[in-house]
Amino acid sequence: MTTESNLWSSSPSQFINFNKFLLGLIVSAVIITAACYTTNYVLYGLILPVGWSLWQYLVVRCLRYELTSERIRLRTGVINQQVNEIELYRIKDTTIQLPFLLRLIKLGTLALVTSDRTLPELELKAIRNVRGVRDMLRENVERLRDLKRVREVDFEGGDDDFEDLDTL
Repeated sequence: MTTESNLWSSSPSQFINFNKFLLGLIVSAVIITAACYTTNYVLYGLILPVGWSLWQYLVVRCLRYELTSERIRLRTGVINQQVNEIELYRIKDTTIQLPFLLRLIKLGTLALVTSDRTLPELELKAIRNVRGVRDMLRENVERLRDLKRVREVDFEGGDDDFEDLDTL
């Protein structure tokens, strides 16, 4: 029996909120400009864009990715938290996505395709050292599959394939 150990944990970069923060800034600037030409009561309108931007910050801040020797965990939620886990041997495929702007600041997204029913696809967005994380993940997926003697088998085709199995 092996003991589970934490291999890596991270939160996504706030850079993924860039568009939302920019929109909040533009709306705030419009409200401040409107307050200059009308009454100062218009400044109360700043509560919405500032509050919305703060909420977007908190959503990303409270998002946590954890890779252990046996599973990957996704912790989400600001007020009510939720923890999703995927056993490593259920990971079928990985893809690294390196959009231009993320590449400029040395970040990337690791997309996972799994056989997990509740979380068939998972993206670890805007993380540092994405290639190193993928290599660590792949190494532990293979180690765990060998240890548990598990292999992933995909069936191609429709329901007819299963009807043929019933007649055998």
